[in-house]
Amino acid sequence: MATELFHVVTGRRMELGQIIQMDESFQTGVYQRVMERKPFVDEVFADPSKYAGHVFDHHTDVAIRELAMEEVRRELFPQYPSRMHSLYTSRTLENARCWFQWFQDWGRPTLQIVRLAAKGRVFTGNANLCFDGIADAASNRAKALRYWQVGEDPDGERPVWETIVDGRIV
Repeated sequence: MATELFHVVTGRRMELGQIIQMDESFQTGVYQRVMERKPFVDEVFADPSKYAGHVFDHHTDVAIRELAMEEVRRELFPQYPSRMHSLYTSRTLENARCWFQWFQDWGRPTLQIVRLAAKGRVFTGNANLCFDGIADAASNRAKALRYWQVGEDPDGERPVWETIVDGRIV
């Protein structure tokens, strides 16, 4: 049975009936940006004391976070889709409209909201639990665990729901 979801389209328009197959072989933009930074992230974790307290650029923060997220997911939550090989969606049209407005406010080219039918793994998490990566691997792992467990927001913020999905998406 397919799961109904909504997707905010950025970059290029989607067409009615278009089929996307999201799996580990599909290299999303997130995946590509993380892999570009991975050699530097490996350097950071080879000598974390050298980078303690270091403020990383945005894409390195994201790479550290996403690598920690993927490590924890593979070890403890393999039933969930990978954030680096998924389509980011919303469970409700109202939630998709919020993301649409945020993207526009951030200056991201935002084209349309589409309704999807997805057959694959689905996970809904709180985007507020995403974090800036640091040179402390244990801290990154603890924050990644909180994300996958949909734990409490340490800042007490209202959740911002993001739903990731892989598999066959129409």
